[in-house]
Amino acid sequence: MEDTTYIFGHKNPDTDSVCSAISLSYLQNSLGYKTEARILSNINEETKYVLKKFKIEVPKILDDVKLQIKDINYHRDFKIDSKESVYNAFFRMQEDNMSTIPVVDNDNHFIGAFAMKDIAKKEILGDNTKLKTNYSHILQTIEGKEILKFTDEIEGEITNIAIRSTSFYNQDLFNKDTILIVGDRHSIIEEAVKKGVKLIVITTGHKMKEEHLEVAKKNKVNVIYTNKTSFDTLLTIGFANYIESYRYTKDLVCVNENLDVSDFNEIINKSRHSYYPVIDNNNKCLGLIKLSDLRDSCPKKVMLVDHNEITQSVEGLDEAEIVGIVDHHKLGTLGTNQPINFRNMTVGSTCTIIYELYKENKVKIPEDIASLLLAGIISDTLLLKSPTATKTDEKTLNELVKMTGINPEKLAMEMFKANDAIKSKSLKEIVYMDFKTFIVDKKTIAVSQVTTLNAKAIIKQKSSYIRFLNKESTNHDYDVMLFAITDIFKNGSYFIFNENGKTTLRNAFGESLEQGDFIPDIISRKKQIVPPIMSVLK
Repeated sequence: MEDTTYIFGHKNPDTDSVCSAISLSYLQNSLGYKTEARILSNINEETKYVLKKFKIEVPKILDDVKLQIKDINYHRDFKIDSKESVYNAFFRMQEDNMSTIPVVDNDNHFIGAFAMKDIAKKEILGDNTKLKTNYSHILQTIEGKEILKFTDEIEGEITNIAIRSTSFYNQDLFNKDTILIVGDRHSIIEEAVKKGVKLIVITTGHKMKEEHLEVAKKNKVNVIYTNKTSFDTLLTIGFANYIESYRYTKDLVCVNENLDVSDFNEIINKSRHSYYPVIDNNNKCLGLIKLSDLRDSCPKKVMLVDHNEITQSVEGLDEAEIVGIVDHHKLGTLGTNQPINFRNMTVGSTCTIIYELYKENKVKIPEDIASLLLAGIISDTLLLKSPTATKTDEKTLNELVKMTGINPEKLAMEMFKANDAIKSKSLKEIVYMDFKTFIVDKKTIAVSQVTTLNAKAIIKQKSSYIRFLNKESTNHDYDVMLFAITDIFKNGSYFIFNENGKTTLRNAFGESLEQGDFIPDIISRKKQIVPPIMSVLK
């Protein structure tokens, strides 16, 4: 099972959330934890530019953190090879208090399931005179001692002579496939070695005569001694059979280790089985899961950065264990089952908080991580021009500039230009570049924001954007869907919105608000756009 903690930002990753996730992961790993930075969807052009500039790999996408079979403490490595003995299968099941065990081939592929009931059926209803196994399995099963061994594979018919010698000589009871179980009846042993039977088991601690052993060697007769009685040997030797020689279930429902537990529950309801072999993508068996195992799980561990709203986070978050949150937004809808490390500060960037955590833990910040923190602050505070920017952000930015020697104004211009790639994107891609939803009194607000140096290009397509927002808000039941086009140099934003949200937006930003209007001094979604809308809807 995994012991890695995943660290990630919100669904539509921006530079601040990605840089803070990478930086926090480095800090946590430096403190001895095992973490991995992830993203929840593709990153924007600005973030791509930053990671490429500072030679940092783009984190892998995390699709969900749902509870999976591999997160359950099922019976790992509980399986048995088809060439193993029934004896070993029985005691393996006994040791693990199980009544079924998966059967695998030489390549560990699942081929069936062997159960206690299969043994019972064979012993009660089956032909118990046949034996197909190997020499070592017989030794183990009857607690025998190797005397002569010429073939490893032993296949034949079990015979125990219970007639007088005079009667025996009048019958032809031995052949090359005979497996003879006998005590100290030397006349019978003599006839058996002469006929070259497959195997002779001498019971009750008796031994063969030397002359008989010599004939056995000449005719390549396998010989085993055991202290068990002939009766006990007859009772137990059948358990030396290969599992493959028994009839067992070969169509049992298997579950992949990556299957979601929620989907597994549906399988349980349909199949009504008690045990399910666990396989990987190559049909290789990993073990067995039974219904009671579902009570013992190890959910995926996660740390959230730059958000604490469940609607903005990864799918399946309610099935994961949240171990920490680092954020600079209002408290959202998340709840936890136990206390966690929660760090929330009134600053303009999550990267500012991460910087503070490095200082508090006295961990030296590498130059590439310092550069990421700087880029995150520049992005989220719009180079300290956003009203969300604080003195703490400014102080942190200046300290990171000293550490890296980077010109913040030059980096900011490069970043904003990199993200200003609206010509190469579709209308839908532009709207969803930086998109977040908020819920207030059962009403949903959807706010998209793009910072661009070419706002006029978007405004020219205003009617197309309005139609798109109207359609999306209807399809997703958004009460208000606002697209804010922020011009950092004009220090304001253009508003385009769904028609059903017009009244709410006019109450929030002025009765004269029309589609495509420019609102000066409005550049922060968190502090200047969302709060007024929420106030109106409350």
